[in-house]
Amino acid sequence: MSPLRPARIVATALSSFAALVLLTAAAPRRPTTEWLARPSEAARIARVEAGLAPIVLPGEAPRHLTLQQWMELYSVPGLSIAVFDKGALVWAKTYGVKQSGGSEPVAIDTLFQAASISKPVTALAAMRHAEKRKWSLDADINDTLISWKVPENDFTKEQKVTLRRLLAHNAGTTVHGFAGYAEGAAVPTTQQILDGAAPANSGAVRVDTVPGTRTRYSGGGTVVVQQMLVDQLQQPFPRIMKDAVFAPLGLKDSTFEQPLPKALEARAAVGTRSGGTSVEGRWHTYPEMAPAGLWTTPSDLARIALEVSKARNGKSRRIVSPAMARQMLTAQSSNFGIGFAREEGKAWFGHGGANAGYRAFLMALADSGSGIAVMTNSDDGSRLFDRLLASAVAEYGWKGMEEARPDSPSTTVDLLVRLQGVDSALAWFKDRKQGQATDAQLSPGILNEIGYGFLRQKKLADAVKVFEANAAFYPEDANAHDSLGEAYAEAGRKDDAVMRYKKSLELDPKNANAVKMLEKLGGR
Repeated sequence: MSPLRPARIVATALSSFAALVLLTAAAPRRPTTEWLARPSEAARIARVEAGLAPIVLPGEAPRHLTLQQWMELYSVPGLSIAVFDKGALVWAKTYGVKQSGGSEPVAIDTLFQAASISKPVTALAAMRHAEKRKWSLDADINDTLISWKVPENDFTKEQKVTLRRLLAHNAGTTVHGFAGYAEGAAVPTTQQILDGAAPANSGAVRVDTVPGTRTRYSGGGTVVVQQMLVDQLQQPFPRIMKDAVFAPLGLKDSTFEQPLPKALEARAAVGTRSGGTSVEGRWHTYPEMAPAGLWTTPSDLARIALEVSKARNGKSRRIVSPAMARQMLTAQSSNFGIGFAREEGKAWFGHGGANAGYRAFLMALADSGSGIAVMTNSDDGSRLFDRLLASAVAEYGWKGMEEARPDSPSTTVDLLVRLQGVDSALAWFKDRKQGQATDAQLSPGILNEIGYGFLRQKKLADAVKVFEANAAFYPEDANAHDSLGEAYAEAGRKDDAVMRYKKSLELDPKNANAVKMLEKLGGR
């Protein structure tokens, strides 16, 4: 590695802290670690770092790792954290490097893709303008859309797609998420994305369930909100977000510009695939800006969460009124308020994010204005989140954030794969499933995630083995068969892939991906 460079601090970050000092810490042959904190927080930071839950595997003594060792285990090049407590941002710290195999350290102002945390930030802007312009949250969204309309069908005859439902993920709209566009790929317009027209790489956004009757995560629905805001305000979406959210809060390290402007590229962390390989072209472009396009820092995410908490408690009106903030943090569907993830009876609000090569996480308490924001430049960065959250909760005594499960089945399976191999992981999963058939923590999604990690690393034999086991464990799960079909197709086993896609379609006739793949493979 190149020699360590002095930690640097941005003037705009300093201005947001009262009586803060700049501290730096570095170890030989390691990148500098840069952090901002109140002097009184240094010991607490050390305890959060030291309090990470150990590795606990069957038949082994617990193994404690440092945060840097956890990052190495998961091949996470860079990590940035911000912690806020009792209404104030109390510390921010960075670890590792901006690019896998590189030597430039992550800095406090290093930009990461926030991925789906873009959605609640978009919701803040939408609610600000809804209040200013007296838009109804419950009127037909087609009344405010101009350049594109949600196609009407039998599902929308009585119940309509509304702004509230779009942001609470119960509008009945399709398209879960977006893959983004690699460097050099053609980038579609918003209307092309909404219609699934070339060069869009996602399906058309349509309504296929009665609005208001089912919660189903839909990034496609948030693209509809993006189009509505542009139609109504007659400005580019990044400008709308800057004026509505970033400028009022004084945020200098956040942008929705896609692709990332050349002037900001040097400040961005490079995305990393599972296994430690950089994303080709450094990162993907997301024209689906409202659901996935935010570049930012944990400190700016913390400031956004703090503003929502202050507004909800009647202490600020910089973006939305207290009444609107309370609406946003009130459960509107089974898992969401307006934009933010929210569950009835739970004290926290927040969101997670997953773009190609990036993982991000924000969780906050509305009453106390406390919480944590974490951003990484790795597909496996989320493997660190539960440990960091649990340690911070233990140190700060945050009540209502006990959801972190550092030793969940998902984590155990992943660690077994990494430390003992695929066969040990599958044997453990099988034993636990047979011994606890109704175990609510077990799901086909656990092995599905492991399998796709292998696919991304081109480890086809391991991917096929994991997906085959998942389909055997969950024979009635359509997605398990769909994923196995994808692995077979990647491995050149066309006939086996066709059989699995047909089985998936039999279990879920609405599986558009299975239809698409069967047509591609000539199996229809």
